[in-house]
Amino acid sequence: MNKAQLVDALHKDKSLGLESRARAERVANAVVDTICQGIQKDKSVQIIGFGTFTVRTRKARKGRNPRTGETIKIKASKTVGFRPGRGLRDML
Repeated sequence: MNKAQLVDALHKDKSLGLESRARAERVANAVVDTICQGIQKDKSVQIIGFGTFTVRTRKARKGRNPRTGETIKIKASKTVGFRPGRGLRDML
């Protein structure tokens, strides 16, 4: 599912009361923006039954350029990890 399909699903769900597709898109954007702000501020966002988004740190390491085979240095970086909650795992 991509963002457009998510917006369509929100718009079609009559229990939400989103009378226009534009309003459904604003709701989807607000949820994503709020999760991003929470990750930046608290380093973790937990949605019970769905999962937890956390900031993860990757150490610097050596890699290999696939085109030339040359060894390169890869800098340390931060990324976002997701650990599914029990409710999501049980659905699968």
